[in-house]
Amino acid sequence: MAEITGFHAHVYFDEATVEQARVVCEAAAERFGVTMGRLHERPVGPHPRWSCQLAFPPALFGEVVPWLALERNGLTVFIHPETGDELGDHRDRAIWMGEMLPLNLTMFEAKQTASS
Repeated sequence: MAEITGFHAHVYFDEATVEQARVVCEAAAERFGVTMGRLHERPVGPHPRWSCQLAFPPALFGEVVPWLALERNGLTVFIHPETGDELGDHRDRAIWMGEMLPLNLTMFEAKQTASS
């Protein structure tokens, strides 16, 4: 079994909900000490919407994920483990809160093909 070294929660938002996302992400960072990334006001990486990443260790999963479930205030949240297998982590091991959205996984598929 792959070792989970951390988790990423990506909070999705748009122009109308950017401040709502900022409040959720800043509250998570303050409450749990998670690492809050930038609020990207454009799609970044595989993400189809604007997003902010929250990074946290496995030991915080049981606190952060239930809190996000209650406090996301209607925002979509995409959560995945970090195992070193980016394609599998994003495609096969994901947890969605709210709307499930298609990710652009081509960057991970290309890396996997190149390393095979």
